[in-house]
Amino acid sequence: VQLQASGGGLVQAGESLRLSCVASGGFFNRYGMGWFRQAPGKEREFVASIDWVGAQTRYADSVKGRFTISRRNAANTAYLQMNSLKPEDTAIYYCGADRIGTGSPGAKYDYWGQGTQVTVSS
Repeated sequence: VQLQASGGGLVQAGESLRLSCVASGGFFNRYGMGWFRQAPGKEREFVASIDWVGAQTRYADSVKGRFTISRRNAANTAYLQMNSLKPEDTAIYYCGADRIGTGSPGAKYDYWGQGTQVTVSS
């Protein structure tokens, strides 16, 4: 399974971005999907996740109400809509796939994309 993350960029505070994660190979519609991020000098942290059917989503407290995770199984794609971006959202964003399908923050993510840079200026 290969995951390709895209959609990052440089925006100003308050603006929006939508990240995409396209999967090739494997069985995307069985996987839970998660987005994580890593800022310079910090550990990778959980951002959002969605289960294999798209029925249950989870978010880090820092992004609740601003970010929305979704998926379109027919397109083998997961999305992260990011609104009201803040400078502290600046990080490399990674998507991961959980073969068990729960898509929970503590799940074992078996596959990872290469990351896409998000930079938010103040």
